[in-house]
Amino acid sequence: MNLSTQQESAWRRTVSFVHESLRDSDKDYTTGHTGRALGLLAIPMMLEMSMESVFAVVDIAFVSRLGTDAIAAVGITEALITVLYAVAVGLGMGVTAMVSRRVGAQRRERAASATGQAIWIGAALSLVIGISGVIYAEEMLRLMGASDGVIDTGAGFAAVLLGGSASILYLFLLNAAFRGAGDASVALRSLWLANGLNIVLDPCLIFGLGPFPEMGVTGAAVATTIGRGIGVLYQLWYLFDGRGRLEFHLRNLVIEPSLIARMLIISVGGVGQFLIATTSWIIIVRIIALYGSTAIAAYTIALRMLEFVWLPAWGLGNAAATLVGQNLGAGKPDRAESSAWQASRYNVIFMTGMGALIVALAPVISGLFSNDPEVVRYGSNCLRILGLGFPMYAVGMIITQSLNGAGDTSTPTVINIVCFWLLQIPLAYWLATQFLLGPNGVFLAIIISESLMTGLSVIVFRRGAWKHHRA
Repeated sequence: MNLSTQQESAWRRTVSFVHESLRDSDKDYTTGHTGRALGLLAIPMMLEMSMESVFAVVDIAFVSRLGTDAIAAVGITEALITVLYAVAVGLGMGVTAMVSRRVGAQRRERAASATGQAIWIGAALSLVIGISGVIYAEEMLRLMGASDGVIDTGAGFAAVLLGGSASILYLFLLNAAFRGAGDASVALRSLWLANGLNIVLDPCLIFGLGPFPEMGVTGAAVATTIGRGIGVLYQLWYLFDGRGRLEFHLRNLVIEPSLIARMLIISVGGVGQFLIATTSWIIIVRIIALYGSTAIAAYTIALRMLEFVWLPAWGLGNAAATLVGQNLGAGKPDRAESSAWQASRYNVIFMTGMGALIVALAPVISGLFSNDPEVVRYGSNCLRILGLGFPMYAVGMIITQSLNGAGDTSTPTVINIVCFWLLQIPLAYWLATQFLLGPNGVFLAIIISESLMTGLSVIVFRRGAWKHHRA
């Protein structure tokens, strides 16, 4: 076989593998080659999380044409919305841990019932968050240090996103259930649909194209909420159709207080992790706000671009979490551990390569969304400094998600308290103000605290107590 034929054969095998990962199947991920199982789960999950980053980048690409205040309004609102993301992702950890453990133990009826309880929890939270967000949108922006101009521009944007919190919560919760069951391709398709609609509706509603009203930055929120809402409807249709691994039926919606209590106990740690990280991020944004809307706009743009790397890497972590949960449910803790380390190796390769690219192209990336030289300068510094820490982040993402997949959400919560509240926040303020490094000091504090989090997570994971955690 000559070299050309070998390359063609390898390409065909790769394409076939990708197609297999994107198809609905009933494969048992607790048997066979670990690397293959990880790949089949990771491809759709990484693509799924890439779709999440598309939401953010599409919005900022169109909104950036409306000026610095509009960009700052989106950035500050995103800091608020991340509290909602924290709740959604944290609850999703509990859902994934419980569903994956039961699927691995071949108790699919109980996995479906766990999903039913998540639906009720999502309904209750959506009602509370949605009403509060609509009423207090302006006050929240003011508390974040937004100027009057930013509040006038962005109050509608914040009210719509918070008011439509159900679309965010259910997109995360139902996708967490599908991932835990191994139906990662369903989660991916729901985000394809949501993103497609968002991309089409964004320019129409922001600029008033054709028959659509010109809504400015608020139009971006309306487009995103509609897109996510349609994605959720697709998830519900697939779930109630009963074709997937969950085999969901109306009887699975019967409220089970003990199951809800167990889900909340596991999820409290997950919500805590992200609330800690999120409140830290909000304070970080508040510190950057000391240097004006230009610095906030630059930070917003840089983070949106970094999400193209972070979110796919997080998707690989989700794949590791699913494998850990299912293998623990099947009574195979050693296979669960090897899955986590293998995912870590893959993630280091991916993020190191992307980090080098970001560091090299930082000014070009920042310049894609703004012509303001100060925005480009701050944004380039942010990309370069944070990009240097990618190899460390890579391991931390996987190991933390693996602990969560085992149902041990409390340990990463403690680590987050130490790294974010006790280290990152005071260090960021100190480096920015006392050392006169400005926003660059904040960026340095982020890389230092994230690296410490990775080290502590690896130490805990090696001890192995997570293998005996109940979910």
